[in-house]
Amino acid sequence: MLRAHAEATWLTNRVLPVVRELERQPAHTRRHAGTTLAYLEVLWIEACGRAAETDAARIELDTPRRSPDALHERARRYHAAVRRTRASTAARVRRLIDPRAHLARARRGRSR
Repeated sequence: MLRAHAEATWLTNRVLPVVRELERQPAHTRRHAGTTLAYLEVLWIEACGRAAETDAARIELDTPRRSPDALHERARRYHAAVRRTRASTAARVRRLIDPRAHLARARRGRSR
């Protein structure tokens, strides 16, 4: 649970404030926010490393049951919540870092 908490804290206190700041800027001025985008990329690399640690801890938790069932179940629910936060943050980060890829996916989706 500590790994999941550390990842959740990193996402909400480090990554998401930068994402929100960039999202508030008009799209045409975002090109000039190179420093902030570079910082977001560095934060996101760190976030991906934390995600890998969280997932590894979850796998370890699931292998042999070392904890009581109630604690195990709470840890699983918390991990699921962190994964949802991670997924929604990842989509927002991808849109900011590579808007062309996002536009291409949107166009493909409309042509189906």
